[in-house]
Amino acid sequence: MNAQGATGHLFLEMNEGPKVREALADGAVLLRAFALDGEAGLRTAIERIGSRAPFRHMTTPGGYRMSVAMTNCGRFGWVTDRRGYRYEPMDPDSGCPWPSMPAVFLDLAERAAREAGYAGFVPDACLINRYEPGARLSLHQDLNEEDFDAPIVSVSLGLPATFLFGGEDRVDRARRIRVLHGDVAVWGGPSRLFFHGVAPLKDGDHNVMGRQRINLTLRRAR
Repeated sequence: MNAQGATGHLFLEMNEGPKVREALADGAVLLRAFALDGEAGLRTAIERIGSRAPFRHMTTPGGYRMSVAMTNCGRFGWVTDRRGYRYEPMDPDSGCPWPSMPAVFLDLAERAAREAGYAGFVPDACLINRYEPGARLSLHQDLNEEDFDAPIVSVSLGLPATFLFGGEDRVDRARRIRVLHGDVAVWGGPSRLFFHGVAPLKDGDHNVMGRQRINLTLRRAR
């Protein structure tokens, strides 16, 4: 890993630089370093959620074991197995409700959505993805929500990753966007159903998160 990869956002992680807003598409923005101010609270909340609803590698309807480990919090959790992709109010592994949505998640999601032009966003589901080196997420659309009016808020923590952001059709050329610790992507409106994914994670050792990347995807499921 080069020096930039190892110390990406160093000046921002020390809260010494301005936050930057980058347009991705009509209705989609990347808010650089937006989550850095409260990242310690986010990490604590993730640890608590993981202790109650451990990360697991889910299986796609086609029987493929996902390389990304997942868990959820909120009123609903996104799950996949042989029966399909869907939201469930209960953790299928434990039979218990998913952990409640932490206030730090709700606050960050509302502020980021408002900054991106989507006022009043209140998520009821947060999918938490853990990427280890080599893990990836193929291009897909978020289609399991009942209402597409609400945006998607995606928070990056840990190792740098290449976020793939395409268009309305799978064949549309996807932009390759380097996302770093504390970056928040928000998309909705005209880009709500754009294809997106994550390229295989490169190895490294983040100074706070270690050899992993955590992504929070906050949505309005119902």
